[in-house]
Amino acid sequence: MSRKVTKAIFPVAGLGTRFLPATKSVPKEIMTLVDRPLVQYAIDEARAAGITEFIFVTSRGKSALEDYFDHNLVLEQELKAKGKDDLLEVLENTNMESGAIAYIRQHKALGLGHAVWCARRLIGDEPFAVMLPDDVIAADKPCLQQMVEAYEETGGNMVAAMEVAPERTSSYGILDAADSSGKVIRARGMVEKPKADEAPSNMAVIGRYILGPSVLYNLNQMKKGSGGEIQLTDAIAEDIGNGVPVFGYRFDGQRFDCGSKAGFLQATVAFALARNDLRDDLSAYLNDIVATGRAAQ
Repeated sequence: MSRKVTKAIFPVAGLGTRFLPATKSVPKEIMTLVDRPLVQYAIDEARAAGITEFIFVTSRGKSALEDYFDHNLVLEQELKAKGKDDLLEVLENTNMESGAIAYIRQHKALGLGHAVWCARRLIGDEPFAVMLPDDVIAADKPCLQQMVEAYEETGGNMVAAMEVAPERTSSYGILDAADSSGKVIRARGMVEKPKADEAPSNMAVIGRYILGPSVLYNLNQMKKGSGGEIQLTDAIAEDIGNGVPVFGYRFDGQRFDCGSKAGFLQATVAFALARNDLRDDLSAYLNDIVATGRAAQ
């Protein structure tokens, strides 16, 4: 089996209830982080890693997400006529060529593992990436690109990993690490959302995966795990029992949990402060708020 990874699955079927009422009409994945939708950050990261086929697992109410990747000819012509080439270039970077993107419906919310399984026929017998747009990672070299380069040496399955506070292990898939030194960590096992006193480590799985087709075969069994859902973590852990190596990759970069309001706001501030056109005004405003204790009324 080739180790070249060209396909990525983006599970985006969730309802985004933590962001209601905004997500009543706007899919969470196209809520803007500064001036780009969350999903655009994931797409840009995937492209940098060599991904050429993009598979979105969606649900009812996601038509705005699908429309986002279409060409807007009227807007493009308007920008071209006004000589706004810089904006035209920004817009063109959001377009997806015909055949590069596919949409699969997940009709029942049965878990992340089930969402990935829904795309099985488009994956076939190839390695593939899974990217969760809620996890936005700021890095000089994009996280998935780091992982692809490491995966070319290791094969097997690879998950992005980072240390979390012990009391937070119940919110993540957790690695049972054979060793915890270096960037590539060989896993003895994986556990989904263990209690703090039962977690094998505090090394958490973050929303970037490179997986072999054997994980899809494991998902075919439709075994329910934590929360009564079909967990991707369980299917990856089953591979370890079958002799397929699983590695955690300790990536360089800062991860923001944009599935939470606090994480989304933190990411907004961090990404805005990284922009030359926004840094000065925003810094002055934040300093003023801190100094005066003044907030919106």
